[in-house]
Amino acid sequence: MTQPNPSKPNIVLILNDDMGYSDIGCYGGEIDTPHLDRLAKEGLRFSQFYNTARCSPSRASLLTGLHPHQTGIGVLTYDFGPEGYAGNLNRNCVTIAEALRANAYRTYMSGKWHVAGSLTKPTDTWPLQRGFDRFFGTIIGAGSFYDPNTLTRGNDNIEQEATDDASFFYTDAISDQAARYIREHAQSHGDAPFFEYVAYTAPHWPLHAHDEDIAKYKGRFDAGWDELREQRLQRLIDSGLLKKIWQLTERDPSQPAWTDVEHKQWLLRCMEVYAAQIDRMDQGIGRILAALDETGQRDNTLVIFLSDNGACAEDIPEGVTVDELVHKLMIAKAHTRSGEPVQFGNNPDVMPGPENTYQSYGTAWANLSNTPFRLYKHWTHEGGISTPLIFHWPKGIERQGAVRHTPGYLPDIMATILDITGTAYPSEREGEPVPPLEGTSLRSVFEQDAQERPPMFWEHEGNAAVRMGRWKLVKRYPRPWELYDMEADRTELHDLAAQQPERVQDMAARYDEWAARCGVIPREKILQLMREQKSPPAFWEKDEDTAAEDKPA
Repeated sequence: MTQPNPSKPNIVLILNDDMGYSDIGCYGGEIDTPHLDRLAKEGLRFSQFYNTARCSPSRASLLTGLHPHQTGIGVLTYDFGPEGYAGNLNRNCVTIAEALRANAYRTYMSGKWHVAGSLTKPTDTWPLQRGFDRFFGTIIGAGSFYDPNTLTRGNDNIEQEATDDASFFYTDAISDQAARYIREHAQSHGDAPFFEYVAYTAPHWPLHAHDEDIAKYKGRFDAGWDELREQRLQRLIDSGLLKKIWQLTERDPSQPAWTDVEHKQWLLRCMEVYAAQIDRMDQGIGRILAALDETGQRDNTLVIFLSDNGACAEDIPEGVTVDELVHKLMIAKAHTRSGEPVQFGNNPDVMPGPENTYQSYGTAWANLSNTPFRLYKHWTHEGGISTPLIFHWPKGIERQGAVRHTPGYLPDIMATILDITGTAYPSEREGEPVPPLEGTSLRSVFEQDAQERPPMFWEHEGNAAVRMGRWKLVKRYPRPWELYDMEADRTELHDLAAQQPERVQDMAARYDEWAARCGVIPREKILQLMREQKSPPAFWEKDEDTAAEDKPA
């Protein structure tokens, strides 16, 4: 065990949930995020950083520096037979917290875990068993912001604390606990560096927010998704994040023009609540940053912010069974804390926001959130995997306000953290060998953009992609591969696969080698096993051959 070293940087890793590429202010959005905007102004923004298209796989990859399939997280963490590949963080991977704790770091987590198959009983896949000294948050992947299931402190269920507290709101609780950890660390372990993982559930459905935050956005989105998408793209171009030659994708064909929509007031309310969820998160990030300032730790703390997948086009259908949401999936409660029945489903007669509602904001607003890209969470096209990425570290980053266009993806985060903290990546865990890191450190990019990087690979539910330099090979299962020149056409509008069959063949062969090495099970085999086991999909699962953008308007 190495000795504490005050010069080692602290790490605050902030991940939010189901937020699109262009929602926050410093990435072209209309939502007020002054604290994130300040981090961007004083740090770096990355224009081409990628997640892994879905909640659990992204968390597994972020925490381990591996691809999700290598960690046991194939899709989600439910025991849906082969669909999850196990759905449980396996013992053959090392988390950032485990590696840093071996380098004299104190480790803290506040927020959503979502990489454990056991939701109610502690196992070796829970936070305290995977390197964290202290944990407050939820084991489950979603739920009420007012009264969440699986609320846990350490290894103990504390749901009753939220149930008994009329003022409880999960986003605030995550932020306040994270700030409290920083202050308590300074008091008790001031000579040791710390790693803090802050994992928000905002703005994942259900649409829950405070009235005062919702009211702030009244009228903000009245121009509608068509005009707002054009405005966002222009701001992204003006900020230097995107090139002018990249064209805006068409509105999702399954959605009407804004001038033709029904239930306009309900639709506006959905986006206003979504914006309020992000606003509340940013307020909490401000309190975390204030704790760093109060304890004199801001200058030598690397703050990282990103999202776990692209915006979510999942609809919560009216009539979805309470049994599925409450008992099988454990992502809701049937009644509010006062005993009022919760109204489930995207019913335009019910305005979202209060505790007795459970809704999502739908495909058209998700299309806005992912401006200028197409497709969404689940898919490996740019709309599904593109995320904002902000790095802020006054002591280690000199080029304040710069934009970096070097591509990167989730495994790079652990590689970067280990690099700047001087932490060794272990070759084994509990006597068993672990796979080598899949990521590449971005530390050199702090100074200037890199010209080259190793290839990047993705797979989720058969949707797959390879990025090699300027070229991206991508497919939407079960369709054929598509090929795009990302320097000329990052919005993926001009498929060049037919013109360059040799490049497609070469990149597809590279993908096959990667998939075999990392344990990717072909989607056809997964679906066959699911049919044999009669495993029904959850309500949010998309049709395998039909994206939202393909459905007739």
